[in-house]
Amino acid sequence: MNADVFAGYDVKVLPGWQSSGPAHWQSRWEALHGFRRVEQHDWMRPLRGDWLIQLEEAVLASTRPVVLVAHSLGCIQTAAWASISQQTHRVRAALLVAPGDVEAPGLREQLPTWQPIALQPLPFASTLVGSHDDPYCTFERAQSFATAWGSHFQDLGQAGHINADSGLGDWPLGLALLQALLTTARPQPLD
Repeated sequence: MNADVFAGYDVKVLPGWQSSGPAHWQSRWEALHGFRRVEQHDWMRPLRGDWLIQLEEAVLASTRPVVLVAHSLGCIQTAAWASISQQTHRVRAALLVAPGDVEAPGLREQLPTWQPIALQPLPFASTLVGSHDDPYCTFERAQSFATAWGSHFQDLGQAGHINADSGLGDWPLGLALLQALLTTARPQPLD
């Protein structure tokens, strides 16, 4: 794996609800590769508008093409942001892992500001990674998100929520998927 492929990009990590702990592959990638987390004001009670503003500001602050690495609610955040932002041309690609289905019973009540889920095609290259036994999103629903967003779909098999509990460690396969995504994405100017 050639980590230099990421050198020309500002890789923004978008954790889901409650953020990603130290054993999560997102946190490990931050430590190993210098990727930067988009911090939120409140990880426990996420408000859609607030999270979208934080992402908008992070993208605007970047001087290099942006690559988004989203997990769970971060995937839903990416789609919502892309549906309203005038700055999507600054994003080269997005790796979307284990989207959380905030319209499903249970999550709908806990995350009321996140419906409806934006289902427009993303204006940048993307790969969505789904799991057959994700407790927060059915496999079929993950596939439907990939179709709606125009994302390449990657079936990870039985991998749960593709988080620290999935035992992925540094998740080299995920990093390879990100690298492959960048080699196929079209360059986009910042201005």
